[in-house]
Amino acid sequence: MLCLTAGRLGTLLSRQAAVALSTGSARMASHGHVSQQTDVSLPMYWDRCDVPLPDKPYQDTLSATEKSLKQKEKGPWSSLSNEEKIALYRMMFKETYAEMKKPSSEWKTVVGGILFFVGLTGLVVFWQRVYVYPTKPHTFEEEWQAKQLKRILDMRMNPVEGFSSKWDYQKGQWK
Repeated sequence: MLCLTAGRLGTLLSRQAAVALSTGSARMASHGHVSQQTDVSLPMYWDRCDVPLPDKPYQDTLSATEKSLKQKEKGPWSSLSNEEKIALYRMMFKETYAEMKKPSSEWKTVVGGILFFVGLTGLVVFWQRVYVYPTKPHTFEEEWQAKQLKRILDMRMNPVEGFSSKWDYQKGQWK
């Protein structure tokens, strides 16, 4: 019979771990990639309605035509065409205010998910009513309840504050 105390088991495991580490046979499990962390101390770009000017422009690296357009920007803007103005805007910003405020269709997914789970819950409740819960007892039937009420009135149960106190025995009707 093998009987190890907690202390002996701990020393045994620590020795095996030390041997494995010293021989270099221990391998660390890895997922094969390292997630990058964003350095928030550096300027970042974002599109937000409440902050109109981000820390840096949308496009950091510019092509030769974009560089020439940036040089042309320093001159009079009346010499720029509408397409060039739009291209300059798109170099600075990813979206316009209208594009940022445009409503998304996400609400459809949310409502669809809610309705799906409501329907699934309804099916579970129906399944439980049919297969899990027993049938209603006969005391819930209206005929049984009418007989029970007549019996209570005939026995004159609780004549001070109960049903019998609200029944007029001379006229045979409720008071």
